Amino acid sequence: MTAMRIAAARLALPLAFALAACGHAAPGPAAAPRPSGTLHTLLATPTTVAWGYYDAAATPVLRVNSGDEVDIGTVSTCSPRSLIRAGLDSNQIEPNVNAIYAARANLHPGPGGHILTGPIYVTGADSGDVLEVDIERIDLAIPYACNSFGPRSGFLPEDFGTSRTRIIPLDAKTMIGHFAPGIDIPLHPFYGSMGVAPPASWGRVNSAPPGPHAGNLDNKEMVAGTRLYIPVWTKGALLEVGDGHAGQGNGEVDITAMETSLRGRLRLVVRKDMHLSWPVGETPTHWIAMGTDSSLVQATKTAVRQAIAFLVTQKGMTREDAYQLVSVAADVDITQLVDGNVGVHVMIPKNIFAKRE
Repeated sequence: MTAMRIAAARLALPLAFALAACGHAAPGPAAAPRPSGTLHTLLATPTTVAWGYYDAAATPVLRVNSGDEVDIGTVSTCSPRSLIRAGLDSNQIEPNVNAIYAARANLHPGPGGHILTGPIYVTGADSGDVLEVDIERIDLAIPYACNSFGPRSGFLPEDFGTSRTRIIPLDAKTMIGHFAPGIDIPLHPFYGSMGVAPPASWGRVNSAPPGPHAGNLDNKEMVAGTRLYIPVWTKGALLEVGDGHAGQGNGEVDITAMETSLRGRLRLVVRKDMHLSWPVGETPTHWIAMGTDSSLVQATKTAVRQAIAFLVTQKGMTREDAYQLVSVAADVDITQLVDGNVGVHVMIPKNIFAKRE
């Protein structure tokens, strides 16, 4: 997705949220009741993945109702060839991964590189709505991850003229990744990419740059027990999920995290009482306003403006008070620096607001 395209789309988007309360311990009007629904299973196979794109014209591989849960499987961005070159025993590569790569030519991949499970059509979702993605659980599917960089990617390509892939063993019992002898990393699995189809006029967009449709946000806060609210741009929303990470540092500076396959459970709820122009995250302790752009300055301005708009519409503050509150109480963090569009998010703590009696 080009910066020009996003800029043009932004002109058509509202400047502020028209936002009803969205769950957990948030003060304000009562959240919409979450319907209980059916549990579906959707695993990654050659017939259930979209390779490298989000597209309003894509054919759904699953149809669900608002309130339904999806037991979803996703595969790593690490190719079998790169894993074997890095020293992984070929017997450890998942059969479905080999099958997906064998079918690559028939999947019409591109323009991006992510293998995304979906799209999922959510009945009742339409342009102007919000899709609430409740991330109920995320589990490791395999006992290893990879981290790779190359000479034409990452934040410092001018400093690293070669390619390298590292296999990182994962211990699901202790939830530790063994980076190297004496270096162990706590694991916090999350999906780097959860997005809906962009507006139909955008056509097929690259899976790498995040945008108002969410997509490749690479926001490490979106672990089990959190929610992502995504503006809907087309009928059915057409949710795609992938780019599983066992963990990641903010910035994701070499272009990859601990890339791995994941198995999760998501509850999908159509919110007609919410209207967003950009994705919003929610954890038990924070609201998260987000912005992306090819410019880090513009991405930061978008995220800060979205945080102000949230405080104005959700908390009833004036714009001036909201601006000051973001400055004194919220944290502005770099999400990632390497996906074409960089990402910035603003962490707004919930505990600064007095609880209503």
